[in-house]
Amino acid sequence: ILGVRDIHADHAASHIGKAQGIVTCLRATPYHRTRQKVFLPMDICMLHGVSQEDFIRGKQEKNVRDVIYDIASQAHIHLEHVR
Repeated sequence: ILGVRDIHADHAASHIGKAQGIVTCLRATPYHRTRQKVFLPMDICMLHGVSQEDFIRGKQEKNVRDVIYDIASQAHIHLEHVR
């Protein structure tokens, strides 16, 4: 939008956008929980043995926290690429 035409800037912006999207999804999880919705990657949930119902019920067991950690780690990886 500023007229910058640089492949490296485009690449950095792409990773920043992905990180922002992941963080937004995580931050919205409590809100969506109140509406009985889960918008987290089910493959990561299944990897840790967590169901959508676990999120809807607000469970805070280690495996639920591990799902959140793994997803947040993906955002961190995108930020590391930018650096």
